[in-house]
Amino acid sequence: MDPKKSPMEVGQPLLPLQQDPPEYSIGFPPSESYPSTSGQPAQHYGAPAASGPYIQGSYPVQTVVTMQPPANVSFTPLTNPESDYLCYSIFTLLCCCLPLGSAALVYSITTRDANMFGHQPIASRNSRMARILNHVSVGIGLFFWLICVINIILLVITIS
Repeated sequence: MDPKKSPMEVGQPLLPLQQDPPEYSIGFPPSESYPSTSGQPAQHYGAPAASGPYIQGSYPVQTVVTMQPPANVSFTPLTNPESDYLCYSIFTLLCCCLPLGSAALVYSITTRDANMFGHQPIASRNSRMARILNHVSVGIGLFFWLICVINIILLVITIS
């Protein structure tokens, strides 16, 4: 068959015109459980009745396993948690100084984790560091804004 010619030019139909469906004998239910295709209204709808080893409604047995954390790990949150300064860190990250704000955000998140797991010394150390980084970031941001405003004022004065 020439690949440049279409099937119609070669004389072969695209699909077989009349073909009987194949007969299935292994693994399929008897044909009387399916609706007839001879133009009569169908008598049965839905899936055929179960035949074989499967019974309708039976499910396999499920085993539930309960896991407990190891005894040396404490997951009790602190009753008096340290401040994590998360909103302050996000503000300084976006508005003041990006490098110091991102470092403060990391310390804020680790403070929140330490509070969650009950590690008081780690939470207080990270909280203090997040606060210091946030204050320094705001100071640097204000300094740069002040420099920009002074430069704009000097530019306006020199032009006029």
